[in-house]
Amino acid sequence: MGEWREGSGTVPPDEDALQAHIPHSARVWNYLLGGKDNFEADRRAAEHSISLKPDMREQARADRAFLGRAVRYLAGGEGIRQFLDIGTGLPTADNTHQVAQRVAPECRIVYVDHDPLVLAHARALLAGGPEGECHYIDADLREPEKILAEAGALLDFTRPVAVMLVGILHHIEGAGESHAIVRRLMEAVPSGSRLVINHPTSVVHGERSENSARMWNESGGRPTVTLRTPADIAAYFDGLDIEEPGVVSCSRWRPVPEVGEPEVDAFCGVGRKP
Repeated sequence: MGEWREGSGTVPPDEDALQAHIPHSARVWNYLLGGKDNFEADRRAAEHSISLKPDMREQARADRAFLGRAVRYLAGGEGIRQFLDIGTGLPTADNTHQVAQRVAPECRIVYVDHDPLVLAHARALLAGGPEGECHYIDADLREPEKILAEAGALLDFTRPVAVMLVGILHHIEGAGESHAIVRRLMEAVPSGSRLVINHPTSVVHGERSENSARMWNESGGRPTVTLRTPADIAAYFDGLDIEEPGVVSCSRWRPVPEVGEPEVDAFCGVGRKP
């Protein structure tokens, strides 16, 4: 493998540390989105998923497009200037800070992840604009106290914050644990803050989506995947005001232009803290 350089489109060295032989969801998603920061094991896992569920690439693109639309919406008319993006994943086009700072250059973004390959790209994620700032926290979603303590170095928790849990909650199997984490994060932010979630389901493609998730878990892929229903996803917004159009397929959340995009098995929503 050639020498790794940031932004070179190749993975960093020390494959053993990164467990290159075990597919990882961040790298598989990178492959599905057309990225180059993945290993052969990730590509095989992605292609196997596509063989079971042919719209996997469309789902990945819909997930990413939802993130962009949600950030533009919040940074635009809603005036949100602070974003806590947990489960960042590998950088691709239109990362949270790029979208937000195009709308309002003074936006501040804190990224959170704990995958070694994502950590290797931290400098790229930290490249904010001259008026705003970006920070990176090496932490797991299961460590909300650590996340909040370290994020407080950049974010002002007396002003609204968008808590971004985009493509991350399905890696926590227990519903009780995941709900407790969401509650703790939202307790720490003031009125007017937002919760942004997307999460895989099986309501659109049924058995195909379930087989794809089961294959991933049985193959030893990391982290494991838990599918939830739209009602399960809506429960994360308990105590919040869910904004229109509610909890819907990512392709149906305020699409631009408003055309009939097919539904994908990832549902999403945005909630406002009263």
